[in-house]
Amino acid sequence: MTTDQGVPRAELGVIGGSGLYALLDDVVEVRVETPYGVPSDALFVGEVAGRRVAFLPRHGRGHGVPPHRINYRANLWALQSLGVRQVLGPCAVGGLREEYGPGTLLVPDQFVDRTAGRVQTFYDGVALPDGAVPEVVHVSMADPYCPAGRAAALEAARESGWEPVDGGTLVVIEGPRFSTRAESRWFSANGWSVVGMTGHPEAVLARELGLCYTSMALVTDLDAGVETGEGVTHTEVLKVFARNVDRLRSVLFEALERLPVDRDCVCSHALDGLATGLPGVPGD
Repeated sequence: MTTDQGVPRAELGVIGGSGLYALLDDVVEVRVETPYGVPSDALFVGEVAGRRVAFLPRHGRGHGVPPHRINYRANLWALQSLGVRQVLGPCAVGGLREEYGPGTLLVPDQFVDRTAGRVQTFYDGVALPDGAVPEVVHVSMADPYCPAGRAAALEAARESGWEPVDGGTLVVIEGPRFSTRAESRWFSANGWSVVGMTGHPEAVLARELGLCYTSMALVTDLDAGVETGEGVTHTEVLKVFARNVDRLRSVLFEALERLPVDRDCVCSHALDGLATGLPGVPGD
């Protein structure tokens, strides 16, 4: 499906690694310009189970964009500009409990923001290049993840034989460094489940555009304060992710197929009655 200008359309979106769409046929690469600058990479539009999906490499296809420098606003705006209304956001995380070891798949229902300096709203009252001025809007984030998306992800994992952890808190740190032992123990003592460097502000920005967002967190290591030894390394994370990428892709594709065609969740009503001041955004 394409727009009148020939730009491919998509109803579903995935923000994750470039390898996640590697098995798709007839993938179309789409360059998108946004009022917020350039996304992490081009969007790659293909078909999964008869549904059009736009894949966006969060760190760029060569993993050249660190988590604290990702243009999160441009990424979410680019997806919604192609028609995306539901987004899955797989990510690699560290486990904060001994039972959440490498290979655990956790579908969080909460997050805690421990980042610093990331722009996390579209509604800052600053004029866009076209002269549009967003209103100062306050969107509810009590339950940050889409209930329908979470259900689809959980069902897909169970169907594949990969029993997921249903719920938990993802604490998002600034990165690119890993946590100290003291930080990790503090996160664990607060009852949080896993720690990562992405996922925020993705969930917030998706909600501000009226999009559904679901995180799928793959544990690649036990965080520094949970385990003994020298702590987590980047090489270790990459090795565990590589060992699990095929089954993560399988669960992801199954979850995309299970996402509802018609939305009626808290995300789809997030902007009801609000004047956003942003052209093309529901509620405007």
